[in-house]
Amino acid sequence: MKNKIRYFNALVENNGQLNEIDLGEKIGLDEGETQEIIVQLLSEHKIEYVENRRCTYRLNKTKKYRKKSS
Repeated sequence: MKNKIRYFNALVENNGQLNEIDLGEKIGLDEGETQEIIVQLLSEHKIEYVENRRCTYRLNKTKKYRKKSS
């Protein structure tokens, strides 16, 4: 769960610059963990698959996500 939140926040900040696997590696996840997190986020409808971008997943447009300041 903690890794899913970390990955999601990194995805928000990434804004399509890195592909999804490289983004996971950047925060210390291996490819398998990254794929599991992507599946979970897709099933929760937090992200959607989009072709023709460097990162093939983006945030769903139905919700606006901002990083919460601590």
